[in-house]
Order: sequence, then C-alpha cells, then structure tokens
Amino acid sequence: MEATHSNLKPKHKGSKQLFDNPILEYLSHTHIAIPVTMFFVSGAVLGYYAFTHTNLESWVIGSLFISGTLIFTFVEYWVHRSVYHIEPTTEARAKFQYVAHGVHHEYPKDKTRLAMPPIIAAVAAITLFSIFFVLMGESAYAFFPGFIWGYAAYLLVHYAVHAYNPPKNFMKQLWINHAVHHYKHGNAVFGVSSPLWDYVFGTMATMDKAKVAENL
Repeated sequence: MEATHSNLKPKHKGSKQLFDNPILEYLSHTHIAIPVTMFFVSGAVLGYYAFTHTNLESWVIGSLFISGTLIFTFVEYWVHRSVYHIEPTTEARAKFQYVAHGVHHEYPKDKTRLAMPPIIAAVAAITLFSIFFVLMGESAYAFFPGFIWGYAAYLLVHYAVHAYNPPKNFMKQLWINHAVHHYKHGNAVFGVSSPLWDYVFGTMATMDKAKVAENL
C-alpha cells in the first residue's frame, strides 16, 4: 500500500515521479504563477460583469464577494482534512491520497506541486461556477469572484510558506501553523490561509508551537 501523510518522512530536496506517461508527469507540475494569474483574472472579469451586466447593487456585490471568500476558507479546510487526508483503508484510496496530497508531504519543498494542475483546476472552477449559477442565479457573478480570489490567495500563501522564510510580523503564524501540520502533527492545523476553521472544529494543534517556530 502507498505511503501516506502519517508515515512519510519529509524530503527537503528533489521531486517524485508520479506517472510513467511523460505527458501526465509533465502536467502534474505547474508554476504557481499560472493558476494564480488564471484565477485572479477570471475573478476580475466576473466581478466586472457583476457590476456592469447584472441588476445587483454595489453593496450586494461586495457582500457576496466577501461571502464567497469566507466560504472558500471553509472549503479549503474541508477538502484538506476530508479529501486530501482521506484514510487509506483500501489500495485505491491510498493511491489517490498519495497522488493528490501525500507526495506533497513527502516532498514539501517541491515548488512545482504546490498547486492543482491548471487543467484540473479550470475544470473544477467551471463546474463549481455552474453549480453556483444554478443555485444563485446572477448573484454567482459576484459570489464566485470572492471564492476563486480566495483560492488564488490560498495558493500564494501556500507557496510562500514552503518557498520563503517567514516574515517578522503577525503573518509568521501562518508559517508556524503549516510547519506544525507538516512536521509535527499531520492530523491537525488543516487551514493554510486561515486557522479559523481549525479553531471552530477543534483541529488546532495543542503542542508547543514555539518549538516549531525555533526551526523556521
């Protein structure tokens, strides 16, 4: 059975070949600028459409945008906890978990696997927008930009905490939280861009984070 996040020893250099097919292997890597640009631009276009081609008032658009961002933080937490850290009770689940996320725990410094491949991300985004549009109508043009800008912001935070040293300000806590998740307690601190839902659902690690901070 494939190794999982709970028993992987992190490697700080190199990458891992996931697929024998060279095309699939190539597509499993991405530069962080591609999805970040893709979603910031898409969100801006949809937001502009909300202002210029819908009957929504400005304060409603702003409220929906903020709501979309907040909902994304929950989705980020839930997917990380329930999907990426799915229990590998079968061979198929173990392989899915490793390809989707376990390889990132094994090679946390691999900058090319810190984001979902753009093709998969685009399909997921179009699917989600379609669902939101069916549920919300034209409000989706204001809500979804907040959601995908939340995702783009998450990608930037996730990239930064793995690629750069922590800043000497309040943002350092995000580096500490994610270091706890990777190197001390793989079943805690699932939020990357925000610890909000870890506090809500009781998954914030209880160990002394200062010891982790000393190693950053």
